[in-house]
Amino acid sequence: MVPLLFCNTFRMIDKNIVSAIVQEQVEKLGCYLVDVVVSADNRIVVEIDSDDNVDIDTCVQLSRYVESKLDRDVEDYELEVGSCGLTAPFKVKRQYDKNIGNEIEVLAEGKKWTGVLESVNETGFDLRFEQKNKDTRKKEEVVKHFDFDEIKYAKYNLKFN
Repeated sequence: MVPLLFCNTFRMIDKNIVSAIVQEQVEKLGCYLVDVVVSADNRIVVEIDSDDNVDIDTCVQLSRYVESKLDRDVEDYELEVGSCGLTAPFKVKRQYDKNIGNEIEVLAEGKKWTGVLESVNETGFDLRFEQKNKDTRKKEEVVKHFDFDEIKYAKYNLKFN
């Protein structure tokens, strides 16, 4: 008989369970869930956003709420709750909705597009920008539609003056 030297009772935390726990609380805190990532070693990263802003107190409250719903005696985990960075790519439709009228940067069709986010629907968005007319060589305003599944990313275009 071989002696048992190490017994790992490590249990992987289910992303769907964490997402459900977060969903229970985020609206009460005036924000919404953007993403939950659970790594193989139970490092949980919760990303939230708001139509206004997310402060540190909101992140702390949500972190404490999630911790109150998970049992550290059963699951060994590390938890990080934070807001989306100002220049982080959009991950959910509500982030696009929040930025209607703002200038955004889009990577699609192998190039970067910069313009004003005009409108959003369930499958994509319209971007208004200026480009030179090939025939007249004058700048003209164009509106181009992008499907969500055809872009690499879209994000707020932060400018420094």
